[in-house]
Amino acid sequence: MNTPAADDDLRCAEYALGVLDAQARAALEADVAREPELARTLEAWQRRLAPLVDEIPTVEPPGRVWTRIRNDLGLTAKPSRAPARTRWWDNLSLWRWLAIGASVTALVMLGTNLMWLKPAPQAPTVATVPGDYIVASIARKDGLVAWTATVDIRRARLVVTPTARVDLPADRATELWLIPPDAKPVALGVFPSDHPATIMLPPEILARMNAHGVLAVSEEPPGGSPTGAPTGSVLASGPLQST
Repeated sequence: MNTPAADDDLRCAEYALGVLDAQARAALEADVAREPELARTLEAWQRRLAPLVDEIPTVEPPGRVWTRIRNDLGLTAKPSRAPARTRWWDNLSLWRWLAIGASVTALVMLGTNLMWLKPAPQAPTVATVPGDYIVASIARKDGLVAWTATVDIRRARLVVTPTARVDLPADRATELWLIPPDAKPVALGVFPSDHPATIMLPPEILARMNAHGVLAVSEEPPGGSPTGAPTGSVLASGPLQST
């Protein structure tokens, strides 16, 4: 059974990773304002994950990227011939750029939140023992992070959260895999592609969760791969990292 302290610790970890929705973020921020101990826990997680932001190099996008954005958002001059009218939510390019923006915003918030949250003077820091959590950013081949994953070692569970829209045919599903070093993929389960899900980890699989492994998502039949190995295309993948 989860204790309030354990739940608060996981909430702080997910806040620092930028995977909480707006309502959950607001609730945690309100609790932090009232509870100094919770504020210290959140700061510990932000300090622990801040190096992940520093590892991301600054990239200046070429001019054609901004031209493409303006074209996709309809900000450039239109040709004399009236184009076919489409609804904005059917514009796949718009969804793609909004997803990229969401991923960048989450990383920026992770780095800048350290500026406003400070612990009480001379108060001891409450932190989880290193190694209690493992995280992964599961990205597509073009670099866009489609899901994030947080492995809670003590509670033997994995939380996978979407960060970008993934379009799948109605008769297909997403399945999560653990790929240990020099070993065959291990099926972790089918999960919904468009909202957070929790996957419980058996002891034999939990024992193989470490910073040397990789998480991957493949496209499979609704019930998952019938062979015990990926049968569809790999949609995204990312290495596991200890916090």
